[in-house]
Amino acid sequence: MTPLYLYFFTIMTEQQEHLKNLLDQRVKLDQQISQNKELFWKVQGAIEYLTQIGVTLPEPEKVEKTTEVAAEE
Repeated sequence: MTPLYLYFFTIMTEQQEHLKNLLDQRVKLDQQISQNKELFWKVQGAIEYLTQIGVTLPEPEKVEKTTEVAAEE
């Protein structure tokens, strides 16, 4: 039979490993968020620049809905 103190030591070690993994994951997520924020601001700046110098997109073509009425026989 395993002594009780070894059982608790094993559980604590597993919990510590889980905590370590979560902390590592948080660091990676923080880096990804920072990179995405930087990319967002670059894209936003490019959009603002292009609109300020007058670049526009063509209006989408309007599609008219046609309703067909079945001929009564």
